[in-house]
Amino acid sequence: MKAIVVTKFGPPDVLKVREVAKPSPQDNEVLIRVFATTVSAGEVELRAMRVPIALRLPLLAYIRFMRPKPLILGQELAGEVEAVGNEVTRFKVGDQVFGWTGLRLGACAEFDCLPEKGVLMIKPPQITYQQAATLPIGGLDALYFIRKANIKTGEKVLIIGAGGSIGTYAVQLAKYFGAEVTAVDSAGKLDMLRSIGADHVIDYKREDYTGSSKTYDVIFDVVGKSSFSKSMRMLNEGGHYLLGNAPPLHLIRARRLSKRSGKKVAAWASRTLSQYKQDFDFLKELMEAGRVKSVIDKCFPIEQTAEAHRYAETGQKKGNIVITVGQNN
Repeated sequence: MKAIVVTKFGPPDVLKVREVAKPSPQDNEVLIRVFATTVSAGEVELRAMRVPIALRLPLLAYIRFMRPKPLILGQELAGEVEAVGNEVTRFKVGDQVFGWTGLRLGACAEFDCLPEKGVLMIKPPQITYQQAATLPIGGLDALYFIRKANIKTGEKVLIIGAGGSIGTYAVQLAKYFGAEVTAVDSAGKLDMLRSIGADHVIDYKREDYTGSSKTYDVIFDVVGKSSFSKSMRMLNEGGHYLLGNAPPLHLIRARRLSKRSGKKVAAWASRTLSQYKQDFDFLKELMEAGRVKSVIDKCFPIEQTAEAHRYAETGQKKGNIVITVGQNN
């Protein structure tokens, strides 16, 4: 089968189209013919090995010793069940599905196997494969943080880095829970952010939103570049500061703050498989009902995955970058 292989860690050109062995499902797995996957920020960092030093050695050890070779990226997928293992009961051949591969990766290929009891569901018929493929990472991470804030109707929410895959879902989820949303990003993304429900938009290159007298009940920094002290000043007492990509120093300061303030700081933490599946089902229902939608900037054929990574590194993408695989797109 055709796959995009990471030949070594480095710039986008290290991604090469290769013919590799087609996987076979184990007894508890389904084999999926992939029609769409995505390029996530995490995969761009992994490809370039731009990860914190403390995580680099464990990550390299995992890649070398604990996962199949070769290294194929892709954490989100949508496609059709091609075959099922002997113990599979939830899915059958021909089912249209979408899901999250997690650290297994492997979705940037014509076929991938996922466990039946993993984060995998039947795709709503009115949602395209491309749209469905964007939900697992952006949707699940956005929902995790938005739920941490326990948003109430009328609360004011500031989302920094709102124009990416997580941010676009976060804007829509905050609106779903009744918030007044201010979205911060670059000028080219502001119209899109208005179109998905943002009440106010700020071009961070032209306006210093941290110098404003405005305060918020929730501040969600998706990209991890906000000033901790300035964010605390903008946060109302009892408010939540959500760190989507927290620098280590922010985490240290967060622990200190929690002991002497009513303001709460939340960073990413792992969840159980059951929690992932419950959240995914909730997001699927919202998407099926039209309450949230996928924002897709560009679609690239699998042969142009390196170019897709190159575009992702420009910081210009609005929402998601999708990789199309096969002919059903």
